[in-house]
Amino acid sequence: MNQTQQLELFPEHRVTQMLFKEVKNAAELRRSAVDGQINGALVNPTMLVSPFQVLVAANKALHLQKIGKMKTRSLYSEIIFNLSPTNNISEAFKRFGISDGDESVMVVLVHSQDESQIVSDIAAKVDGLQVPVAEVSSLSDTAKIKKLYKVTPREEKCGTLEDAVICRMATKDVV
Repeated sequence: MNQTQQLELFPEHRVTQMLFKEVKNAAELRRSAVDGQINGALVNPTMLVSPFQVLVAANKALHLQKIGKMKTRSLYSEIIFNLSPTNNISEAFKRFGISDGDESVMVVLVHSQDESQIVSDIAAKVDGLQVPVAEVSSLSDTAKIKKLYKVTPREEKCGTLEDAVICRMATKDVV
């Protein structure tokens, strides 16, 4: 159910993703994250194309943390910010963070290999049905994603939606 991946550039770190549907306590989870009681990123899965998109955002956030160039205050807020195609932090939280009424949530954790207990502790706080992370695309709102990332039909003919989204995420600091 969980998807854990070691980061190539930071082999001492793992990124674990957990996807939940039918979540009944989104408001409580959001409050806990804001208060610092949940040490993880709570992402709205309707704005995600694939788990790889989250992995790219986490890798970039960890890199920026290591070089002291984060634009937000924590690693987990930086992950949410890096999912956005814009440089507006509050806009990124509105679009990619969870809202009180959300019924699904992607939990993203960055941890060392020996901190696997953190994963089960946070999973226990979610009142919902855990599903395989690979099912995230079934929850995606592709129309919203295409509009937000300004993906054109012409662009989709030569690549995938995932390609377009990740390209914009990776280049937002450059353009």
